[in-house]
Amino acid sequence: MVVVLRIGHRCVRDQRLTTHVCLAARAFGAEGVYIHGEKDEKLVEGVTKVVGKWGGKFFAQQIGNWVAFVKEWKGQGGKIAHLTMYGEKVQDVVGKIRKEKKLLVVVGAEKVEKEMYLAADYNVAVTSQPHSEVAALTIFLDRYFEGNELGREFGGAKVKIVPNKCGKSVLVCNKGAKQYKGEMC
Repeated sequence: MVVVLRIGHRCVRDQRLTTHVCLAARAFGAEGVYIHGEKDEKLVEGVTKVVGKWGGKFFAQQIGNWVAFVKEWKGQGGKIAHLTMYGEKVQDVVGKIRKEKKLLVVVGAEKVEKEMYLAADYNVAVTSQPHSEVAALTIFLDRYFEGNELGREFGGAKVKIVPNKCGKSVLVCNKGAKQYKGEMC
């Protein structure tokens, strides 16, 4: 089980980026995202709509106090991988992290408090240079799942992309019927 915790979400500043954290988490194998910060029902509704259209089982849920949430997570046997520029190199620790049965991957929206560094079982750096938390999350999940998430099927999808060399092809699934839509070269 792998889920993501986004801490410090701010509606006006972070809505698009937190949405991208959720989309990347879903596409790259996480089961869901817990969002801490300002209440943002529009964000949760948007992610829920994506899941309804593109399939799979994935949740986005707002939480209150992230410190209490992390304590509860750890109390239930879960481990925490906090993605930060200041951690151990991902390539050096991902093999060990992969063995964990219940993993919470934490990405911050604003400056992350010292408590998170102390609570984390793993402080993990994808690189020690400034970059996006979406990039860090995507690379971490890809390394964690060893690329297997790239071929994952999402059950119950209403639409699917049909890979091709040139053009846009979409498979529309309507009550069992399937049809192609889109442009071809």
